Amino acid sequence: MKATEPRREPGTVMQGDRRKAYRPIPPDRRRETFEAGLQAYARGDYFEAHELLEPAWMGTSDLAERALYQGLIKLAAGYVHAVRGNPIGLARNLEGARKHLATSGQLDPRLAQRVGIDLAELLTAIDDRLASPRTPAARVDSNAAALLDLAADAPRLR
Repeated sequence: MKATEPRREPGTVMQGDRRKAYRPIPPDRRRETFEAGLQAYARGDYFEAHELLEPAWMGTSDLAERALYQGLIKLAAGYVHAVRGNPIGLARNLEGARKHLATSGQLDPRLAQRVGIDLAELLTAIDDRLASPRTPAARVDSNAAALLDLAADAPRLR
């Protein structure tokens, strides 16, 4: 068992203090779903990115890898909310994404780099977006054009 691999019962992995689904898939298949998810994200198809990344997340018991995938899933989900004009959903998912991505970096500082993601740059982009006056719901103008612009500056992953 790897140092980052948690205790698990069949079908679950302890991630933090919660049991999460574990449906093992081989590393090459995880990489395929991961790449497909990143391609969907790059096209601006955030819902599809979220859906494509889930099997990779559930397919590994490595906590650093799980945290990376879950962070990217939350990032994509945040921009699903942005496209729909929901600043609260955007902010909450960005906060969750940041937490998971930072955890991945703490558990395996080189993992994101090995898959072509500049984690420091991504975390900075998330921090900048969270600090933006357009992100917190209390500051978003109710003007529809302002709401539709929420997704305009989604951070690049590669």
